[in-house]
Amino acid sequence: MHRLDRPHGAEVCVRTGILLIASILTGVTGAGGQLGVSGSLLDLTIDELAAILPPGTTLMMHPDAIESFLIELDGEPPDWPVVYGHGHHDPGHDDRLFTLNRERDAKREGNPALSKQVAFAWTGSLSGYDEAVGGYPVAIGPKFIKTSWGMVRFKPEEAPGNLRVSPDASQVQRLLERGQSMEIDVVMTGRLIPEESIVYDFSHDEEGLGLIMPFVKVERVDYVMSRSQYQ
Repeated sequence: MHRLDRPHGAEVCVRTGILLIASILTGVTGAGGQLGVSGSLLDLTIDELAAILPPGTTLMMHPDAIESFLIELDGEPPDWPVVYGHGHHDPGHDDRLFTLNRERDAKREGNPALSKQVAFAWTGSLSGYDEAVGGYPVAIGPKFIKTSWGMVRFKPEEAPGNLRVSPDASQVQRLLERGQSMEIDVVMTGRLIPEESIVYDFSHDEEGLGLIMPFVKVERVDYVMSRSQYQ
């Protein structure tokens, strides 16, 4: 089982207005075999984002879409209070959590939803232009989305490395020169890892809050940012 990182307990508010998208220009392999991507900024709406992704891709950026996907995979949410019991110090807590994951993994085998292509977002932060990489490096971190099932955090099997926005993004440089921070959405597209598609756990920040982590093998990366940052 993968290491379970602690969530930050923040509900993600997905932007639905005009977006600026960095489409994939070049996919490369970086250090350690990680996926590296350089992209140019494009002016698109959220619907246009869906249109440029591979056919059949489901955007996992809103609780409703995520909940529908989880229903396809696992039917219904866990009975979190029963699994949690008296908390992390409950002698049966770890065993119940292990049993929950093992039983759901078994029931999920052969489910057609496992092969669906999905796209989810992590937060990205841009830094100044780096001549060594030929672009603006992007540092990424996870988002947590509050749903009726619990807090959801999508996790890439391997976090993409060497992410950068291409140097033709002049508006990026203008913003950074003014000393303003720039946060973007790094949209990752891929499919669930069949042998470990979803891991159930609990938040370490809020007692009894269920945490659901779908694991995705990333095949594509796009950069998305709020247009309002450039006005």
